[in-house]
Amino acid sequence: MTEKALADVTVLDFSHLLQGPFCTQLLADMGANVIKVERPGQGDLFRTMTFNNRWLGGSESPNFLAWNRNKRSIAVDLKSPDAKTILYRIGERADVVVQNFRPGVLAKLGFGYDDFRRINPRIIYCSGSGYGESGPYLSRPGQDMLIQGLTGIAAATGRGDGPPVPVGAGFSDQVGAMNMVYGILSALYWRERSGRGQEIKVDLLSGMLAHQGQEMLMAMNFGMDFKRANSGIGHPGMEAPFGVYPTSDGWVTIAMSPYRKLVSVLGDESLLSYDNPKDLFEKRDEIWEKIAALTKSWTTSDLMQAMLAVDIWCGEVKTHLEAADDPQVRHMNAIMAYHHPKAGRVKVVAPAVKMSETPASIERSAPMIGEHTSEILAEFGFSAQETRAFLAGGAVSQAEPA
Repeated sequence: MTEKALADVTVLDFSHLLQGPFCTQLLADMGANVIKVERPGQGDLFRTMTFNNRWLGGSESPNFLAWNRNKRSIAVDLKSPDAKTILYRIGERADVVVQNFRPGVLAKLGFGYDDFRRINPRIIYCSGSGYGESGPYLSRPGQDMLIQGLTGIAAATGRGDGPPVPVGAGFSDQVGAMNMVYGILSALYWRERSGRGQEIKVDLLSGMLAHQGQEMLMAMNFGMDFKRANSGIGHPGMEAPFGVYPTSDGWVTIAMSPYRKLVSVLGDESLLSYDNPKDLFEKRDEIWEKIAALTKSWTTSDLMQAMLAVDIWCGEVKTHLEAADDPQVRHMNAIMAYHHPKAGRVKVVAPAVKMSETPASIERSAPMIGEHTSEILAEFGFSAQETRAFLAGGAVSQAEPA
């Protein structure tokens, strides 16, 4: 078996929904031993949620399957008297704890940073939240679209004569997951030098502000907000021709490109009257309308070929299904599949980071609730008799065979 970069790292994962599970999946793809702690019966809340009321294999949530491969599941009732016996023993040998409960909830149950630090001073404890762990928004739900609205990205996206538009994916949560991984890997590296663990706190609000660094710097230092173009120019701070344009059979994107080259492709020299920095920004809606009227007469393929021939930065606009079948996506082997005991063959996006010596891979499907309960308990020294007692007492549960 190929060596994995994080093969000697054990992660005790209390997280649910998207931010925390995506973080731990990234660690698991690199070989970390991720032990997912779930509630008996219900499990991760994402198991109960799906898009378009569609369930893989009739019962499995695509949302859950997307973020939980390469992990093992142990189903533990955190309020059971035996929960601390079980999870503290795992914590003694764990390297990392990840959780994204509402601030303070896990600590009240006895599974906070101080609790694990007492039994394992080398523990790295990473918490994810919506708005941090104090302040006026502490009681607010920290959901992705709400964060996009609060941090300016929704107000900067879409047409100027329309409503703000959130990004069509869980962007805040995924940025938060990346920040969690960044913090955990930094803490692991520092622990190699110092021998000490530490606490990490990541929140969606700060993450989304940080990932709009150039937009925030511009707005704050010039004391002015961006204004969205009515034509839907792709970024509110950019001049024409930056944007999305219709063709006879679809859409194309045009990014920062020499304006004169685009005019030469489209063949309408009257557009050259706008060729100065002031007009390209202030009259961008007017320019967009005139360019769009011309691009509509081209097929996407013909327009792309003509623009690429003169080094214009451009691309096709594709749906998710079209993206999955894109020739470059196929060439990069960016789509893979695994077998799930109930959902069957599940197509997934492959790990995005390529490493020459310790490559990431998909070796486990997303687990059933408590699928690995007995296996994990045995691994951490609990006898078969103790496991049967935990099962009988309701402290843990074991998945039914598929």
